[in-house]
Amino acid sequence: MACSCSAEPAPLKPNSKFRTALWIVLFINLTMFFVELMGGAYAHSSALWADSLDFFGDAVNYAISLAVLSASLYWRATVALAKGIVMATFGFVVIGKVIYAYMQGISPEAITMGAIGILALIANVVSAIILYAFRDGDSNMQSVWLCSRNDAIGNTAVIFAAIGVFGTGSMLPDIIVAVIMAALGLTGGYQVVVKALHERKDNRVTAVN
Repeated sequence: MACSCSAEPAPLKPNSKFRTALWIVLFINLTMFFVELMGGAYAHSSALWADSLDFFGDAVNYAISLAVLSASLYWRATVALAKGIVMATFGFVVIGKVIYAYMQGISPEAITMGAIGILALIANVVSAIILYAFRDGDSNMQSVWLCSRNDAIGNTAVIFAAIGVFGTGSMLPDIIVAVIMAALGLTGGYQVVVKALHERKDNRVTAVN
């Protein structure tokens, strides 16, 4: 990859508002990870189980983002690149879980699934609102916004899936939602990786020097 001759501006002082926002959403995501992990296992829901892993992955991402706030753009982009790969990997993991759930043929418990889905949606909408102001920042900021946005979309789908499971007694709505969440992970990861690679290319010289 060719190096850019342009120099990167001096790193900005870490945004205190962004740091506070990250701590808040980190706590929210860790809490919801445990709630959905237990709830998904109890309700036999692939969508809830997958979403619990997503909450955990987001919590790790937020923690990493906090650690590199004062780093140069090159190294923030490097971390964002790793997070983008994790987001995409999550998509493939969910697809594998969907296949396993389909082979088992156990329909989820709709009431528990719906109740936890609503709680998770509230948590993610709050997180998305908190992070909305930082959506147009560098790849590191963009990655945390995409994580929160994807979760809010996914939880809305989980609620509709719970309604579908309740009305039909079929596991199909749960599987469909899990596939949607996998697609969100794959596309979101791709967006972050592309932007991070571009930022790394533009700022490689500064990092080396």
